[in-house]
Amino acid sequence: MAPNDSSKDERAFTYLVGIGVTHSIAPLMHDFIAQSLGYNWKFIAQECPTVEDAMALFRKPTFAGGVVTMPYKGTIIKHLDGLDEHAATIGACNNVYRASDGSLRGTNTDWRGIKGSLSDGDSQGKGKGRPALVIGAGGASRAALYALYDQLQCNPIYIVNRDAGEVDALRKDAEVYGDRIKIVWVRSVEEGKSLVAPFYIVGTVPDFEPQSPEEIAGRDVIEYLLSSTSEKGILLDMCFKPRRTRWLKLAEKHGWKTIEGTGIIGHQIEEQYRLWVGEDTAKRIDVDAARAVLQNAAETSPAINF
Repeated sequence: MAPNDSSKDERAFTYLVGIGVTHSIAPLMHDFIAQSLGYNWKFIAQECPTVEDAMALFRKPTFAGGVVTMPYKGTIIKHLDGLDEHAATIGACNNVYRASDGSLRGTNTDWRGIKGSLSDGDSQGKGKGRPALVIGAGGASRAALYALYDQLQCNPIYIVNRDAGEVDALRKDAEVYGDRIKIVWVRSVEEGKSLVAPFYIVGTVPDFEPQSPEEIAGRDVIEYLLSSTSEKGILLDMCFKPRRTRWLKLAEKHGWKTIEGTGIIGHQIEEQYRLWVGEDTAKRIDVDAARAVLQNAAETSPAINF
């Protein structure tokens, strides 16, 4: 649809849906992009108590595009009309768009943000093909696994996570990659001592102080791996509330390069808008300007700077 054909185009809103989304720094960037393309759209960070609440927004004729975050990246899948290959392989959806036939379809662009952020920090590609570590085994870890294994050829993939059931589920989902992928659940420093050190570490969990014995053991594993290798790699934390997470501070303490999770958003712009407005229109986006708006929002937001 042409952006100025208001008699036919009812689209008016793009959304971020989930729980705990009111701190989002994305609205200013998305509003900037829409306006630069000639769309009078408003991006709304909408708190949705249930996944059905999110789908009710997406089914309206005013829906223009949707970003999905925790805890609905997995549960929203069964409510959609279809998935593309990325969401189907990863097993998680973070982006919903209306296809040309009117159906609501899902994709995953988180992996693009992870791959892009790691590649920015590793211009020489030192981490490609080497072991990597993922902190957490929930929904966001699937995109990290895809970026690390499928896109950056990292293997084995170490997992630090408190819950055995989540790790089992992650291993089950990873069967889509075949027999070659090796997922290693690391539960203690003693187990960590036998590993070839990872070069990439990706955090996929909320920022919280470890309390249970399993959480404390996981923290100790990560600190051991950060401190025991002479070649320092890159730690990317997908969490950015706060921007300066515990994992970022710990990695910097041991001389690792760190990347804030806010940058992940900027690496998803082109693919998101290709699906929302079409490929030709999306090519007109000034990505650098949009990322500058995002960065300014990150630096000035009291909700994530504390």
